[in-house]
Amino acid sequence: MKIFICSLCLMLSFYWGNAQKISGVIKNESGQLISYASITVKGTTKGVSANNIAAFSIALPAGKHVLVCQHIGYATQEKLLKIVGDTTVDFILQEQRLMLKAVVVTNTGENPAYAIIRQAIKKRSFYNNQVKKFRCDVYSKDVIKLRSLPEKIMGKKLESEDRKSMGVDSSGNGIIYLSEAMSSISRQLPNDFKMTVKSSRVSGSNGFGFTFPTFINMYDNNVDIFNGGSIAARGFVSPIAEGALNYYKYKMLGSYQENGKVINTIKVTPKRKYEPLFSGIINIVDDDWRIHSYDLTATKESQLQVVDTVKITQLFVPVESDVWTIKNQLIYFSVKIFGIDAVGNFLTVYSNYELDPPFDKKYFNKVMIKYDSGVDKKSKTFWDTVRPVPLGIEEVRDYSYKDSLLKVELDSASVRNNIDSLKKRQGKLKLLSFVYGGVNRRHFSKQHPFNWGVRSILSSFQYNTAEGISLELSGYVDKKINDRINMRLQPYFRYGFSNTHVNSWLDMMIRVGKPKDENTSTSTRLKISGGKTIAQYNDENPIAPIVNSFSTLMNGKNEMKIYEKIFTSISIAKRHENGLKVSFKMAYEDRLPIYNTSTYTFDKKDSSRLTENLPVCKNVTLPFERHQAALLDVTMSFKPGQRFIEFPNRKVAIGSKYPTFLIQYTKGVQGLLGSDVNFDKWKLEVFDDMQLKLLGAMKYRFTVGGFLQTNRVYFQDYVHFNSNSTRAISSYLNGFQLMNSYINSNAAALSYEGHVEHHLNGLLTNKIPYFKKLNWHLVTGGNGYLISNKDYYTEYFIGLENILKIFRVDFVVAHQNGAYVNSSFVLGAGGLLGAGLSDAGNSRSVSIGF
Repeated sequence: MKIFICSLCLMLSFYWGNAQKISGVIKNESGQLISYASITVKGTTKGVSANNIAAFSIALPAGKHVLVCQHIGYATQEKLLKIVGDTTVDFILQEQRLMLKAVVVTNTGENPAYAIIRQAIKKRSFYNNQVKKFRCDVYSKDVIKLRSLPEKIMGKKLESEDRKSMGVDSSGNGIIYLSEAMSSISRQLPNDFKMTVKSSRVSGSNGFGFTFPTFINMYDNNVDIFNGGSIAARGFVSPIAEGALNYYKYKMLGSYQENGKVINTIKVTPKRKYEPLFSGIINIVDDDWRIHSYDLTATKESQLQVVDTVKITQLFVPVESDVWTIKNQLIYFSVKIFGIDAVGNFLTVYSNYELDPPFDKKYFNKVMIKYDSGVDKKSKTFWDTVRPVPLGIEEVRDYSYKDSLLKVELDSASVRNNIDSLKKRQGKLKLLSFVYGGVNRRHFSKQHPFNWGVRSILSSFQYNTAEGISLELSGYVDKKINDRINMRLQPYFRYGFSNTHVNSWLDMMIRVGKPKDENTSTSTRLKISGGKTIAQYNDENPIAPIVNSFSTLMNGKNEMKIYEKIFTSISIAKRHENGLKVSFKMAYEDRLPIYNTSTYTFDKKDSSRLTENLPVCKNVTLPFERHQAALLDVTMSFKPGQRFIEFPNRKVAIGSKYPTFLIQYTKGVQGLLGSDVNFDKWKLEVFDDMQLKLLGAMKYRFTVGGFLQTNRVYFQDYVHFNSNSTRAISSYLNGFQLMNSYINSNAAALSYEGHVEHHLNGLLTNKIPYFKKLNWHLVTGGNGYLISNKDYYTEYFIGLENILKIFRVDFVVAHQNGAYVNSSFVLGAGGLLGAGLSDAGNSRSVSIGF
């Protein structure tokens, strides 16, 4: 028996190992090429796709096979092949000729497509849950191509060398990103998913590429095209969603027969513009009421953000008589912005479906996507053998050119000539770079390479009443010591021209970890700092120095209050794979008050508004006396249910459905090195972003904390609320927009703080004529605190964001202990691009109100 099994295995391996190559081109009756058609071996899920120039190639063993060629809008064609060697087979597809059924006119005059869609909606949930678990192989190819690239982008000139390295010609035409991946996908209802990337290839890079949604599922009520919602924050309503009849119009175009099944072709049109809806064609199988295929498009009128157009096509094939699965998926996009004209094609081919496979109990875990250790090690020959979609001429050229450049760069660490060429390419240092844009350079060396940079001098100037004009120069040096240690040095020098004080300090940051932990959540980071510096009384630095400079000079409002401190500190932070982050910090500070030395304002009348460089607080009397503080701080944060992408050299967290919890404890140690402070302070925070699909997004942050004991506590260690008394630069989700700075700082035993925002992401504003074209979004919410169950403050706001993709305007009303205090219009950064301008992803604001 063993001999028989071994012989059979050898025969099969020889049979399949000597596969023949079948290739060809797909055209229509007019001779025009049909891109991205599907070619399948009949009776199996084995198949390939044609490429962008309609060429295909498939390897099959000798013998008889039936190839099935399909494309939406064309009649399916089958060809029986008797394969004895490499064969060329072309397909000429005829346009699908639709037959209109006898139409039964109802009293309402309803198009017959509605009856079919109602049946499809009834079956939606069944088909969404029909396959309890499966496994399949996936090939993906992602291509992004420029059709036009301006000489300058936002005022910065693109040098010819940069354009050349991108892979574009003089007119800006060419591929800028090309990647392929071979993967295996496993799914199990309700929520288990795992993707194993077995091999990947990125043109001109030794990276691993990026992953788009594996399946776009029209059986879901709400469809997410790209993960994260940046393309369409509210997702899209499926044409067969539960409430689809409220959003879409349907028209029966006709039907056709395929393999004994009647396929109904239905035109889908949005009822209203500026809703997250598709338009196009969806094909529904008669009697079964399942999706056969579709070709759907979304545009700016569908509330797209970054891109102008997104087009999705999918084709389903039967795996079993009553089970159909996706065979091909193509996502196309186009975008024009800042003079850049780009298009992209993300093609996915699915094959070798296995239904109801046996999964080990521990197979599904927190790792959603895993890259094999040798994922980027496969040869060109391997890819030429396994890829189910032939490369186009331009793609072959892109791989050849960019991979050769990569080889030169990888060799540059050991070849002196390459080092010299890289130095030359980096260019010479220019004096104006130190003044305006700053300098970021790499020192190329065989033994000791490192990166270094200097902040621009122009951006280093500030103005405040304590120092007058101040100049804060800073730089950095990054050095990789070995495979386990990376180090960064950041020196600072600050000089106040009015008070003539010199401050200088140094930060040294060291990351220690195993080689596989580089840039991952499991690395340990050490920071050592020391020197003499300027600090805000609130160590979260709620007021930006640049905004305080303008506020002071323009209208005499010097709201940023600062002091000097001589300090030394050491902190260590560790991130664990389970999502737990722990940090420990020890600090010693010698705190010195400083006072106004300048009363200059642009308008002399505004000088009378200037206040002393001391916070105003109803709970304490200032100024403070010089004192020393020894502080110990422990902070832990944890996000339950954290999921990950695991690369060969790192693991990256991708979030979970649960909020993040943070707890912090700070101890003021009296007597240590002469320390004067003696207190115990704690804080617990809960925060999260909740994506509510069509209803928008809800963001919140709730905090509770206070002091366990306050034997001796100074103002710097009080609980401070991030506030906006200058009406400038206060975090939306972690601060107050109209509250005076420091007025409510306290050392109470217990205090509560809460912030809630609801971003409607186009809901409601898309109903207003003319206004909806602007794609501005409503946002509303509130901020509040409660101290010792008696003193409370609230703010409520409503506003518009995504103005020019950057700005946000709110109207805010504030109350103190129930009594009206103030109201104001507030201008800030918020929206698709604006939200990224703020710290930690939170938007920032500046008041222009009354």
